[in-house]
Amino acid sequence: LDTEPLYTRATQEIVGEFGKVFDWSVKGDMIGRSAIDGARHLIRALDVPLAPEEYLRRRKPILDALFRTAEPIAGARELVAELGRRGVPLAVATSSEDYQYRLKVERHGWFSGFVAVVCGDDRRIAALKPAPDIFLVTAEELGVAPEACLVFEDSLAGVAAARAAGMQVVALPDPSMDASRYTDAHVVIRSYGELRLEDIGL
Repeated sequence: LDTEPLYTRATQEIVGEFGKVFDWSVKGDMIGRSAIDGARHLIRALDVPLAPEEYLRRRKPILDALFRTAEPIAGARELVAELGRRGVPLAVATSSEDYQYRLKVERHGWFSGFVAVVCGDDRRIAALKPAPDIFLVTAEELGVAPEACLVFEDSLAGVAAARAAGMQVVALPDPSMDASRYTDAHVVIRSYGELRLEDIGL
């Protein structure tokens, strides 16, 4: 789902009170990480006079409302359907907490195509991305070896986590993100429309 604009909107609403501008020069190193790690980076980078915990407290109700408006990234639903038709077991591995994930997908019945969902507050995860934990737990849920997994990621932290887990990675950076930073991904695409299934062994 295309949730990054929602995070940007919520964050700008808060930092704008202090005359700050939240853009990809800051955000690029935040996405994919835990909420508290991202908040600490934001506060340092923009010199916002809030404790990270206070920033997160202010952001929560804004995000909770926005998450219900999340729309799919172009081509994502079609890719999920095609992989499902080919019998590929699919999973979601997200740093979001479980309740946030449910808010995001409540209007999107096609997420029933994912046979496993692992969220950032899962007790089996000792550390979030860029640590590999969330992907290793997800592979276990799918019942497959990590090296048999292919990860789609939009964040640098996620790419690092997938590589640390021993998995193949397709990076799909946000259009505002510098794609040249994704050198650790096996493949970098700008849209799902660019992806040829034969390029990922299907």
